[in-house]
Amino acid sequence: MASGSSARRLRLSILSVFDPWNSPLCYCPIKYSLNPYTGCSFECIYCYATSYIGVKPSTPKKAASLRLERDIAKIPPGSIINIGTSSDPYPEVEENIGVTRRILERLIPEGFRILITTKGTLYAWRDLDLIASGNVAVTPTITGLDSNEVLRIVESGAPSQGERLSAAREASRAGVPIAVRIDPIIPYVNDDPHEIRELVSIVADLGARMIITSTFKARRDSLARIRRVMGPEGESIYRLYTRRGVWVHGYLYLPRDDREALLEPVVSEARKLGLEYATCREGLSGPEWFKAGSCDGSHLIPMRIRPRSGLAEWMEREA
Repeated sequence: MASGSSARRLRLSILSVFDPWNSPLCYCPIKYSLNPYTGCSFECIYCYATSYIGVKPSTPKKAASLRLERDIAKIPPGSIINIGTSSDPYPEVEENIGVTRRILERLIPEGFRILITTKGTLYAWRDLDLIASGNVAVTPTITGLDSNEVLRIVESGAPSQGERLSAAREASRAGVPIAVRIDPIIPYVNDDPHEIRELVSIVADLGARMIITSTFKARRDSLARIRRVMGPEGESIYRLYTRRGVWVHGYLYLPRDDREALLEPVVSEARKLGLEYATCREGLSGPEWFKAGSCDGSHLIPMRIRPRSGLAEWMEREA
């Protein structure tokens, strides 16, 4: 695997090195981001990506296949590629356009290790044959239960929580490793400890092997959007973050004590049920906050297909 510094020197087109800002709060292994779409039709109002791409519907990237061909020739065989880090790879238009499907069809036979992050469900109903045959794990984002009416406002364009749970269950039954992302936890939205514990229990029952969790870290645009859209809850969130929040690496964080209180029900229930768990970009360490082979679930990726070209040959070529 290329080192972090050498990976960042690569000139890539559709792939990018994850965490290009080299944040000290990111513990992810070296991996590459791949977003088949620009923008996201789910339009979750807390989205951080809108701060640099704006609010726009999912639009497939131009010449995606050609750009991918050029990029995969430059990265080490068997690299981790995280699909859907800032734009969901399974918006509604994917059913007809199929750009994510074509990307998987190209990457999986080559033996790349793939992590799919999504609120969509099409991966389980259309692409499961492909995903279950490759070096693939899925990290579906499931933020609460369908009974949470406030959460419906926050994620109004995404599939329901129940639909996401059903998709994760189907993928798990097919042998695909699942690490559920219960994130972000947002005060006044999905922070009820009883709901959180119930969700973790449901996730464990469906066969998930890991929980990844984090608190909401505000950007200026997302905080303003929450205040504008959510009514009384939005005003409460706005006041909490503007009065108590601290800017950390471009995000407005709540104080550590507040974040620990929000995350504790997630990790304690995961620990009780024997799941692996990790907190994401929280700066929290120790077994009470992190007990997993990786922070992003990439250690769960199975090795069903060996890379077609060996790492030794790649290193010799690059020397």
